[in-house]
Amino acid sequence: MNNQKILVAGLGSTGVSILRYLAHIGASQVIAYDENLTAARQAELAALFPRFPALSGSLKTALADRTTLILSPGISRRQPEIREFEQRGGVVTGDVAILADLLRHQRDCILAITGSNGKTTTTSLVGHLCQQSGLDTVIAGNIGTPVLDAWLQRQGKSADVWVLELSSFQLETTPCLAAAAAACLNISEDHLNRYDDLLDYARTKDQIFNGCRTQILNADDPFCRAMHRPAQQTRYFSLAQNADYWLDPVSGSLKQQDSDLMTQSQIPLQGSHNTANALAAIALCEAIGIPRSELVRHIQTFKGLPHRVEKIGAKDGIVYIDDSKGTNVGATVAAIAGLPQKIVLIAGGQGKGQDFAPLAAVLQDKARAVFLIGVDAPKIAAELAARNVPHQFCDTLPQAVAAAHATAQAGDIVLLSPACASYDMFQGYAHRAQVFKEAFEQL
Repeated sequence: MNNQKILVAGLGSTGVSILRYLAHIGASQVIAYDENLTAARQAELAALFPRFPALSGSLKTALADRTTLILSPGISRRQPEIREFEQRGGVVTGDVAILADLLRHQRDCILAITGSNGKTTTTSLVGHLCQQSGLDTVIAGNIGTPVLDAWLQRQGKSADVWVLELSSFQLETTPCLAAAAAACLNISEDHLNRYDDLLDYARTKDQIFNGCRTQILNADDPFCRAMHRPAQQTRYFSLAQNADYWLDPVSGSLKQQDSDLMTQSQIPLQGSHNTANALAAIALCEAIGIPRSELVRHIQTFKGLPHRVEKIGAKDGIVYIDDSKGTNVGATVAAIAGLPQKIVLIAGGQGKGQDFAPLAAVLQDKARAVFLIGVDAPKIAAELAARNVPHQFCDTLPQAVAAAHATAQAGDIVLLSPACASYDMFQGYAHRAQVFKEAFEQL
């Protein structure tokens, strides 16, 4: 990249990590770009990267004399300015594609995970299993650490395995990941404000399998089944049918074909959707040769993640569960379906153009009541009303928690799983979870 005229577009954590990498390799013809840059942010970037000018304003102008565009995930590749740039021969890439090229010349293998829901839990579990099995393991991507920051932290030292959580946004600019094994966990409505429709979104997810040796697919999801590539080894996991890795509903055992692995009760995670995540994790790890006995043992030591169907406490026989990371309908449906008890749900926020009908359908027989917050609460309410699901509007989350507690009965679960983004009312899903926990403690 040293001789290319590069524009790095989007200067959040990923964009800054790209600039750090380019500075490390001695790239000189680099411009940093963000649509809106304050004077303070420009000064900060100038101090960090004195050789890289930072521009704002028109993306078309910034691209005028560039040959390569490195996109941050937050910027869609489909913008007219970027399409025009590509049509005149410009190269568009991303940080994951750069990492894949770097690792292609090393012995490192990649385990990659995508899907609408469960990515972070599965990525963390796979990373845990690899680490506990004695492998030098890097966990990076959408889970938190940008991939090029992770590479720089290792100073070029090879790893046994890179465990990458990848969003559709990251996959837009990753033409060939060449993973040892990759999984698509599920497809449900999300980010439809960026894609034409659900099929378009699924096709973007499918790019994770470009160049991979083993596909791990959810046999219960029609979009995932359609991703099967005959030229690649494929392993299926399922909660509903006999598969390569599956849950036997009669015995409650996780199985690899006809062999028992462990019981569902031995998985230290709430909900049947986490059983699916565990099956996918085992399949990924077995694909790179980790012994099954080690995987079964180490799954039982995994502590799970905050804000993902996390029990925060109980009061008056009512259990409170934080699933603030449930930011789309599919995630919330999975959380509800995976919990056997009667549910009092707190939901709402920024709906991102989703269809809330599937949420209403799963709540019809499970919900004692639903308490709604946020800007898109009326859209959820319309679907709930069509299914005669009891619901009530609340101005704040603490108000919703108090109302939920007054409505719930002993043995019920009060579940915060908003099915929406949080930025209309909170700094992010973690802040939303904090407010929920504080409201619980005040009961």
